[in-house]
This record gives sequence, structure tokens and C-alpha cells, in this order.
Amino acid sequence: MVRPRVFYANPQTAPSNAFQADTLAGGPALLAQALAEFDAAAEALRAAGVEVLVMDAAGGQDLPDALFPNNWLSTHADATVVLYPMLAANRRAERNALMLERLQAEFGFKVARTLDLSPLEDQGLIVEGTGSLVLDRRRRVAYACLSARSHPEAITHACEALGYQARMFSASDPRGQPVYHTNVMLAVGSQVAIACLDSLPDRAERDGLQHALEAGGAVVVGIDHGQMAALCANVLELAGADGPMLAVSTRAWRAFSTAQRRLLERHLQPVPVNIDTIEHHAGGGIRCMLAELHLPRG
Repeated sequence: MVRPRVFYANPQTAPSNAFQADTLAGGPALLAQALAEFDAAAEALRAAGVEVLVMDAAGGQDLPDALFPNNWLSTHADATVVLYPMLAANRRAERNALMLERLQAEFGFKVARTLDLSPLEDQGLIVEGTGSLVLDRRRRVAYACLSARSHPEAITHACEALGYQARMFSASDPRGQPVYHTNVMLAVGSQVAIACLDSLPDRAERDGLQHALEAGGAVVVGIDHGQMAALCANVLELAGADGPMLAVSTRAWRAFSTAQRRLLERHLQPVPVNIDTIEHHAGGGIRCMLAELHLPRG
């Protein structure tokens, strides 16, 4: 997790992110609220038995979305680190070599290969990490809804380099605007998938996505557009002290129906965290705040 030094609604991401507030209000009070939510979320995950490494965002730069590291970084069990091309110019400086050095020198993670896809930005080809790519790491399938932040050529490039099968589709909100990141309409865990199938206007693509998720052995929890807006799919399964757990915001957890919550609780221990300020102003949730560490140690 990356602790921000500044926080406000990023005007450069607003055109493609219908989930974020249109206000540019910022300042010390808003930052203090975001930091309080950030710190409480990190502690809640630690209390559930998750190892959480917190690093500070780079100093001297205005990085309003630095608390969302999953968009520029992914790590893999074969000791690969991937750096991704970003759409917003003021997000590109979030890519931080010092953080990668610290993962190795201070925390003992091994990096054997760094796959730097950021030069794709020069061609206008964007794929924003595990925001764009929802990875089924067991079956090596990458689900991706197309948008300004998820270009098909960039998705193909990333998947070929990582040895994943790309499954691309189109998804939109009720106004017809493309869903900006796949991870706000889809989450794939070891036993459960949460999907806003209603966001896929093409029936064949919708049925194909559901079939693919079920074929992978997942119980599919279908959510509607309103629940997607509450970031019910912007969640992440993590390894907790007592087994698999679900990092989820309190707003998202409240938006699930009673039946959906009971179904999720059969497979996962929910850990709700209050990040209302972060969700409202930045348009991303708890999943966006977590860059999973799959690297080997030693």
C-alpha cells in the first residue's frame, strides 16, 4: 500500500472515471481524512493476519492517485515485476523504482525480471495493471473490459509477455459510458467471482463471461449497476490468518443483499473497511489500494 502525500479528485482522470467526484476540493483537511481511512484500512488487514507493507508516495511531486499502486505495478510468482502504461500524465510519475528496490533490499523479495510496458504510452497504448486486467492466476486468464485505459493491443502485449489468455469484452454504465477499469465490475477469487454482468450490453459477451467464470469453478455473485457504483466488485481476496478473507469497503458491504453477504461468508471472511472519503473523491476502492505481492522470498 502506498500512503499518499496529497489527496484530491484528479482532474486528469475524471473524463474516463464516472465513479469519482467532479469536485477539485482538496487541502489539509481532506488529506487528513484520507490518511485516517488509509491507516485504519491497513491496520484492519493486519489484524486479519495479512502482511501489509506500507510505503510513502514519492516526495516532491503532485500525485493525487498515488494510493492506487495496482495500476502501475503487478508482481508474479516467477519473480516477475510488471510496470504498466498509464493514461493520465500525472499518474506516470507514480512508477517508483525505489519502492521496487526496497521490496528486495528491506523485505527480502526476489525480482528476476522487470517487464517495463510503460513505453507503450508513446504509442497511445494503455493497460493499467490489475485495474485493467483482472487476473485469474490459477487458470492464467486475464479478464479485461475495453476503455480509454485498457487498449486491446496493450492488453494483448501484456498477456503474451506473461503467458495469460486474454478475455476482452465491452462494459458500460447505465449512461453508456465505458467502465473505466475492469476491477470495478469484476473480481475473481479462488472460489467466488463477483461480476456486474448487466454492464455487458452484448448478450453473447455477457453469457461468455459468465460461462468462463463458472468453468473456472467460481460461484458467481451477480451484482447490478447500483452495486457496481457502490464498488461491490472492487474487492480483493487475500490470505488471512484463518484462511481466505475479503477486503471490502463498508459502503460496498452494505450494498450487498443479505443473501449475497451470506453466500460470500460461506467462502470468505469479510473485512470491511471505511474508505468513504477515498471512494467518493478518487473513484476507486480498497482493491485499487492493494498491489498484491506474489514474488518469492529468499
